Amino acid sequence: MARIEIEGRVFEVDGDGFLQNPEIWDEQVAVLFAAGDGTGELTEKHWAIIRYIREYWQETNMAPMVRKICQHTGLRLTDVYRLFPLGPAKGACKIAGLPKPDGCV
Repeated sequence: MARIEIEGRVFEVDGDGFLQNPEIWDEQVAVLFAAGDGTGELTEKHWAIIRYIREYWQETNMAPMVRKICQHTGLRLTDVYRLFPLGPAKGACKIAGLPKPDGCV
């Protein structure tokens, strides 16, 4: 298990940088991860996606399909990729503090 340090906070992550303990996630963790992966400052559109992903994961123990993210937020797929350049799984789910989603390569 790897560890990363961002602004004095240490996080245990897998080899791809996903949190190993999603329960430690909070909005400050999201801000730190977003700054570290090139997403940058989080806007309300970012937060709408992040909060939906967290809620869905807490209810189902899995990440939502990108189609559900688009339906719930009203954003197009191109918008999601513009907001999260690494994509919905490697970008949004990582910032939302989820473990690496199944099928994410």
